[in-house]
Amino acid sequence: MKQKKLYEIFSTRKIESKKEEIKKKIIVDYREKNSFVASELISLGLEVEFRELKVGDYLVNNIAIERKTISDFLSSMLNRRIIRQLEELQQYENKLLIIEGISEQEIYSEKTEERAGIHPNSIRGFLLSIALKHKVPIIFSKDSEDTAKFIDVLARKKETESSLNVAKKTLDKKERMQFILESFPGIGPKTAKKLLEQFKTLKNIFNSPLEEIEKIIGKKSEVFKITDEEY
Repeated sequence: MKQKKLYEIFSTRKIESKKEEIKKKIIVDYREKNSFVASELISLGLEVEFRELKVGDYLVNNIAIERKTISDFLSSMLNRRIIRQLEELQQYENKLLIIEGISEQEIYSEKTEERAGIHPNSIRGFLLSIALKHKVPIIFSKDSEDTAKFIDVLARKKETESSLNVAKKTLDKKERMQFILESFPGIGPKTAKKLLEQFKTLKNIFNSPLEEIEKIIGKKSEVFKITDEEY
């Protein structure tokens, strides 16, 4: 009986020490709660803590990770939302963009152009801009399970203190005006700036006849038809 008890004590300690050894904490934005990635991380033996992250979707070893499915990446590319997210990631020394789902959907092809209206070369150029201009490394993962495994590998590297002392980037007046215009499909930074320099205010742009806007930006002006439509 004594031998059995002694064995049980050591075996229990061994199990507990093993759990302590592999249990690493990942801070996850609460909006990722329903994603398969979070459940995959838990199944891998990681401790997941849900918080409101002002920047990024996952925080591990002071590395901020922005996760995008392919469809989300393409839509955020169109509405320019990802530009702000990439700028906010700059608050971290180490950051990653994970584009998820390459085993299920092609990121650029003729089908992509048909569905999203984005030429494959535009996507390639944008990916290059992320890596070279914004200095954010890109990882392509097959699916949510693969994404979780990448995060798992990062979590098991030497741990450093994670900082939550970051905030959303505050835009000045001109940047806010430009950001509003860039939310229109096909209106990039150069076009938005051109319109603001010509019309001075957003109100003037929205109240101007399409013919006047067309003189400045050509057929792109058609996107502003929506300002006269009812909800």
